[in-house]
Amino acid sequence: MPELQRLRADHAPAVLAFELANRAYFAASVTDRGDDYFEHFTDRYDALLAEQEAGVCAFHVLVAEDGSVLGRFNLFDLVEGGSADLGYRVARHVAGQGVATATVEELCRLAATRHGLRTLRAATSDANTASQKVLAKTGFVPVGRALPAEIGGKQGTWYERNLTAAD
Repeated sequence: MPELQRLRADHAPAVLAFELANRAYFAASVTDRGDDYFEHFTDRYDALLAEQEAGVCAFHVLVAEDGSVLGRFNLFDLVEGGSADLGYRVARHVAGQGVATATVEELCRLAATRHGLRTLRAATSDANTASQKVLAKTGFVPVGRALPAEIGGKQGTWYERNLTAAD
């Protein structure tokens, strides 16, 4: 059974493999990370771990039994006792199987219990209907338009979910 794990240094090879294997799939709905991202992956990955250690972000990977990464689920700009932004992506071969929905639900619980958050926000492009469905199924509601600069130059919407102790 897949397990949501806090991002660690030893996840790096599996995260890189996940990003490379799904690059074209992700680029269909979000802006491509670009060649520079992959050329400097180690430096960028180390910077993510440093941000996480500083407590400003909480990065997670959904790991399959074989150690491969099925998805990334992240909380950005954590404000203790307040809010954070949610970002996620799942591998093409598990898309449409409820993996994102179940894992976003799990991350919402962790956001409330582990990080003491009360609100999560997420933005998605108008073209990314799969992400819109995940957000709706997990209790997020539209709260306004997202600026193209906020979601890779695309038109989109911000969603928000209020968390409770029950989450």
